[in-house]
Amino acid sequence: MLDHVIKGATVVDGTGAPGYTADVGVRDGRIVAIGTVTEASRTSEDASGLVLAPGFVDPHTHYDAQLFWDPYATPSLNHGVTTVAGGNCGFTLAPLNPARPEDADYTRRMMSKVEGMSLVALEEGAPWNWHSFGDYLDALEGRIAVNAGFMVGHCALRRYVMGADAVGGQPTGEQLEQMLTLFHEAMDAGAWGLSTTQSSTHSDGDGKPVASRHAKPAELLALSRAVGEHEGTQIEAIVAGCLDQFSDDEIDLFVEMSAAAGRPLNWNVLTIDAAVPERVPRQLVASERARKAGGRVVALTMPILTPMNMSLGTFCALNLIPGWGPILALPVPERIARLRDPSVRAEMLARANSKEAGVFRRLANFGRYVIGDTYSPANDGLTGQVVKDIAARRRQEPFECLVEICAHDDLRTVLWPMPTDNDTDSWSLRAETWQHPDVMLGGSDAGAHLDRMCGAPYTTRFLGDCLRGRKLTTLEAAVKMLTDDPARLFGLRERGRVVEGFHADLVLFDPERIDAGKATLVHDLPGESPRLDSKAIGITAVWVNGVESIRGDVVTGAVPGKVLRSGRDTQTVSTR
Repeated sequence: MLDHVIKGATVVDGTGAPGYTADVGVRDGRIVAIGTVTEASRTSEDASGLVLAPGFVDPHTHYDAQLFWDPYATPSLNHGVTTVAGGNCGFTLAPLNPARPEDADYTRRMMSKVEGMSLVALEEGAPWNWHSFGDYLDALEGRIAVNAGFMVGHCALRRYVMGADAVGGQPTGEQLEQMLTLFHEAMDAGAWGLSTTQSSTHSDGDGKPVASRHAKPAELLALSRAVGEHEGTQIEAIVAGCLDQFSDDEIDLFVEMSAAAGRPLNWNVLTIDAAVPERVPRQLVASERARKAGGRVVALTMPILTPMNMSLGTFCALNLIPGWGPILALPVPERIARLRDPSVRAEMLARANSKEAGVFRRLANFGRYVIGDTYSPANDGLTGQVVKDIAARRRQEPFECLVEICAHDDLRTVLWPMPTDNDTDSWSLRAETWQHPDVMLGGSDAGAHLDRMCGAPYTTRFLGDCLRGRKLTTLEAAVKMLTDDPARLFGLRERGRVVEGFHADLVLFDPERIDAGKATLVHDLPGESPRLDSKAIGITAVWVNGVESIRGDVVTGAVPGKVLRSGRDTQTVSTR
């Protein structure tokens, strides 16, 4: 007897092949029948007019901590994501050195700063009862509703072996061997490989460059070679040029790391903007050179424009503009005084518009900001208005106007920058770039920057756009980009397609309605900390390993997800 039959759905199987009408039968967590299914089943449903696709695979998340208090990885699961890749950007919660209990506090403060996670939620929501990476994976086993795999963060490896010297120091020969031993143990336990960062935007809770930023190429290559000694492993890496354009040295580093491992390396995130036409070709030089050298470098890019709020009062992307960080770190009264100084504002604008600002130049057009929540009577009625319109009425420069609005709220005002790349040419360039063999959709950062951005719904919003919006690609191609493409890159065994014998990770949706709701601020993290959430529209149900986990945008309470371990659940994707 079958566990469940989905009858008469339009099956879009993830391979890119045309959709077709069929019944799909599930038993013991697997897809066991496709076609006209007559075998008896415990439950069944009529899916006429609905699309059945493989569960979506999000290749870049930071659910490492959230899964402890939210095993459903919301809102990703609501939007059809059944498998998440975590442990990215060089940051993981394990391993932790048992000889230094204070390292857990350091890690929490680092994650709070660099990934925008609530410190209270990190302190109260996770048990922190692990030491080895295997301990961490075991702590999640059997209690999650999504499938999840994790890279090992380079920062954690360095901290475990080098202690406080990990920030600013270089490992001795003995320490590097200890690091490699620790890394091998993590991959033996199921870690997917190495994640590392050399990005200038990544600082720890003390405001210092995170540990992996101090690593020299020799250390990175030694770790990369270790990746190649294990089955089903990968590399994920971030450098400063990921935000704009790579330097020659950064391209060399990516190529050498991937070639040394004989494994794919993915990076995040390729920003596509027709106003900067030279960016995409420059960023893909790394991919072209890697293939010639025996490696593979894959760029992640988002198929939607992710709404992101800003504030002059709390840490956000504005703090990363060159020269802005020290000003925005001042106590609020002093910060307001500096911001009201015309010479200070002029210098800030000059830095924001300079070449060194890279991709952050996109944030410098303050006339295109929309005022969000306000908190003082002086700002009543401004919510939803565009700064340039307010500035024109007040006969002020846009940045001056924005500063005055924020000052009345003691800098608590929520700001929404309108995207600068929402034009026809940019969307055409995106559609063209998606066809490149070394470009893959992803980069949601789900689980991070929780009160600032909400990238998790990219799956449903993208599908809605393909079906009823810009229609930049077919439904079948879009589903393949969200399912089979990332599953194949990570070497996921028997996932990513609706095929007999594969795991029954499935999403059933209404093609006439599928979309994502507006991002709204909710206070449902431990300690009532805030995050942005988005409702899934048109998702009928989501199954993980054959168990219904979402029905009508509501979690069922089931936790059928698996911790996906390298070798057992992933196979090697060799570049050689």
